[in-house]
Amino acid sequence: MEAALPEGPGAPQPHAQGAVSAFASLLRRIKGKLFTWNILKTIALGQMLSLCICGTAITSQYLAEKYEVNTPMLQSFINYCLLFVIYTVMLAFRSGSDNLLYILKRKWWKYILLGLADVEANYLIVRAYQYTTLTSVQLLDCFGIPVLMALSWFILHARYRVIHFIAVAVCLLGVGTMVGADILAGRENNSGSNVLIGDILVLLGASLYAVSNVCEEYIVKKLSREEFLGMVGLFGTIISGLQLLIIEYKDIASIHWDWKIALLFVAFALCMFCLYSFMPLVIKATSATSVNLGILTADLYSLFFGLFLFGYKFSWLYILSFTVIMVGFILYCSTPTRTAEPAESSVPSVTIIGFDNLGLKMEENLQETHSVDL
Repeated sequence: MEAALPEGPGAPQPHAQGAVSAFASLLRRIKGKLFTWNILKTIALGQMLSLCICGTAITSQYLAEKYEVNTPMLQSFINYCLLFVIYTVMLAFRSGSDNLLYILKRKWWKYILLGLADVEANYLIVRAYQYTTLTSVQLLDCFGIPVLMALSWFILHARYRVIHFIAVAVCLLGVGTMVGADILAGRENNSGSNVLIGDILVLLGASLYAVSNVCEEYIVKKLSREEFLGMVGLFGTIISGLQLLIIEYKDIASIHWDWKIALLFVAFALCMFCLYSFMPLVIKATSATSVNLGILTADLYSLFFGLFLFGYKFSWLYILSFTVIMVGFILYCSTPTRTAEPAESSVPSVTIIGFDNLGLKMEENLQETHSVDL
């Protein structure tokens, strides 16, 4: 005989047991969905990119504050030269459709526009700091994320779920928390000489970044990472070199070179080169939108290093901001976006063999239409 279950006030209630079991099952599902190996790998790769951006920010700030060197175009030019030497030369020694000359003959004007967008995006964001405030740059730079999502929708046919929009909103909330921490910590010292011009420059730069990232995602997923980096290295070197001669030649001539300044330039170039080299790998594994959400923590890493290097004031809001951004990033990565296939035409494709079939199909359609009319 089976043992009788105890009855009375102390006996376990079936409803309570069911609720506990359902809650435990929900926790297991959440853990299995949010903390998979792919998501953890994506987080690690995204934060590696953030650290590269942090390195470029710290070296630029050292050059500007300690040595009074403000040459963003020269710094970008060195990075594009490295890309040219490594990846463009690599394309030159390839054969077939991956060869440099073959690519230039077929798509040269497209890569000129891509190189122009990439160079000017870097330049406009840096130049905006001279006109507007740090808060405006940090907030308005996020404008690139909705632009990137819109371009991905129409160009890459990406389709988002509700969880993706919630995740983006959470990440932007984290950025707002970071900006509030900056204001409370007293980092908002510069009122800007012309805030409107600076804000416009940030919006333009963020939009160009979005264009560059969408093109990058398309090329690395449809073609190859080396083609993207080689073409950006080629045309980025040419465009930034010309702009360098026009805009920054006086600033470069006034630099008092020594080994410390040269070392900072080398450190900036290496961080930028690593960023450009690794970002296509992360975008290919995830998406451009996912990567841009992940690198929102770059400013926070710069602030954490600035506590020791530049004497910034600490605020617990920085920790809260980092946590909120990471939560939003994990939410976004937890559910993959789907790709909507372009609608196919109802008219059969015309080939040399299929002209007769096409004619028969059109004749059948006309006969059916005539029958309906009768």
